Amino acid sequence: MAELRSFIFLDQLQPQTMCYLGTWVRGSPPRSHMAAQVIEVAPGLDIEPLTDVALKHSEVQAGILVVERQFGYLELHSRSTEAVRSAAAAVLEALETSASDATRPTVLASQVVSRLDAQHAFLINRNKIGSMALQGESLFVMEMQPASYAILATNEAEKAAPIKVVDYRMIGATGRVYLSGREADVRAAAEAAEAALVAT
Repeated sequence: MAELRSFIFLDQLQPQTMCYLGTWVRGSPPRSHMAAQVIEVAPGLDIEPLTDVALKHSEVQAGILVVERQFGYLELHSRSTEAVRSAAAAVLEALETSASDATRPTVLASQVVSRLDAQHAFLINRNKIGSMALQGESLFVMEMQPASYAILATNEAEKAAPIKVVDYRMIGATGRVYLSGREADVRAAAEAAEAALVAT
């Protein structure tokens, strides 16, 4: 039986969180304010039959279906919150488990860096596919396990403050989040991201 590592419901994908996701998804691209469900399981290949269950159960679109070394990931979305919840419930039924059995997130690192140096900003921006961190801005970085909780932290941070989504990585051994902006906004976003994970 698959281990349910995460079961994350997003009531409304925020614009930057959605746009960043759209830069690398290979399935159906989501739109802002759609409801979404993210599921992470181990072993990775077990995500395939669960995807079959979800897509046949209700009118949802799959944006992510990834099997990596250890874990499998599925992201579903729809303009209909009810459709997303129904597909997600079908996955839980197939797993014979409940959402509360998912692995709770563990924050491994959470820091705010004030007034980025120009060289630091340059190094951060070399590999990003989101917005650019700029010299003088503050930067929030966070790392967590399981990795998929990075999208929850980013989405809730974006709801809380007008920050820039520089990067978030939600696949692999750990998840990572990079957000930048004015110091006060970054700190408010950091609080919201941390609170979202604690509440899960």
